Amino acid sequence: MFKESLPALAAWAAGAVLMWALFRFTHWRVFVVPGAVFGLLLLFTLYFFRDPERIVPEGGHRIVSPADGQVVDISDVEETSFMGGKAVRVAIFLSVWDVHVNRVPVDGRVTYCSYRKGKFLRAFEPEASAVNERMDIGIESPAGRFLVRQIAGIIARRIVCRVREGDAVARGARFGMIKFGSRTELFLPAGVTLRVQVGERVKGGETIIGEFLNAS
Repeated sequence: MFKESLPALAAWAAGAVLMWALFRFTHWRVFVVPGAVFGLLLLFTLYFFRDPERIVPEGGHRIVSPADGQVVDISDVEETSFMGGKAVRVAIFLSVWDVHVNRVPVDGRVTYCSYRKGKFLRAFEPEASAVNERMDIGIESPAGRFLVRQIAGIIARRIVCRVREGDAVARGARFGMIKFGSRTELFLPAGVTLRVQVGERVKGGETIIGEFLNAS
């Protein structure tokens, strides 16, 4: 579980314990409802910050999903900040019920990190990619350049990224998360054969997004 969950967990737990103690010693039922609310918030936070283990598929030619959620868009785009031109963008929307841990799509080295402030539109809207607050992570791999974009949403106002330029990263490894509903995009170079389609649900570190068929 990410350490970013600890303040919220501590707050909800303290609230629940306080309400229980007040009810225990006063027997005033007025404390029951807020105590139940704090308890539900505690359970939801534990659920939201869950971090299940994933089985990363074998084969260095396989590119895995950087996030859990639903594929909402696949487009040919121009990405000049890191990819240097044409790329395929796979956009994944994460609801509050999805696992929000982000994972590395390919083996390689982080050579580009760029944070940009922005708006907080609903993450499933197409324009969110261009105007919302985001974090870009560029990875150099033997198969080419890949870019992962973490995008904040209308509820998600906190992007967590634990990698820096120069870090070596392994396919399927955890590298960050976005709190409470968000969007994660993966930009792939030409030559990739896609294995997903719009509407499909994917799992971070486990679902194969695409493959380089000429790789070993």
